[in-house]
Amino acid sequence: MAAPKGNQFWKLRTKHNRKALFESPELLLKAADEYFEWCDKHQWYKQEAVKSGSECGRIIDVPIKRPYSISGLCVYLNCSQSFFNKFKKKCGSDFTEIINRIENIIETQQFEGAITGIFNTSIISRKLGLKEQTDITSNGQSIFQIEVIDDKTKEQLERLKEKLK
Repeated sequence: MAAPKGNQFWKLRTKHNRKALFESPELLLKAADEYFEWCDKHQWYKQEAVKSGSECGRIIDVPIKRPYSISGLCVYLNCSQSFFNKFKKKCGSDFTEIINRIENIIETQQFEGAITGIFNTSIISRKLGLKEQTDITSNGQSIFQIEVIDDKTKEQLERLKEKLK
């Protein structure tokens, strides 16, 4: 049965909109810190064979650090990435400062993990939008420019440049 026309049942509600996921910048930062702590406590494991000694060939689980990510943070916060991105665009400067800090923490952890070899450098470079550019020149004129992400390709391009000289 439909509600009668002109009813004002809506006035009986205790809430008239969805409760904000982030009530304050401090609570958002606290939630992000909890996510970072959770990531640090819940590492990934990969299986590797022992390479020497009496245990040689035995398969063991090797702990691997879990990278921080915005998508992982959103899963932890139980919100979608599109909701988070819309929130980021519409929020006030107090939230913007905290969101920038969170994104800097994530980017720094990914970048430093890639530099130290903990994370795959190619994947992190692409995720962070990092690239190296190499110019191929002839007679001092740039022929074309190549964006290089992986070290092996970079070495091959350097050899090619030497042959062109």
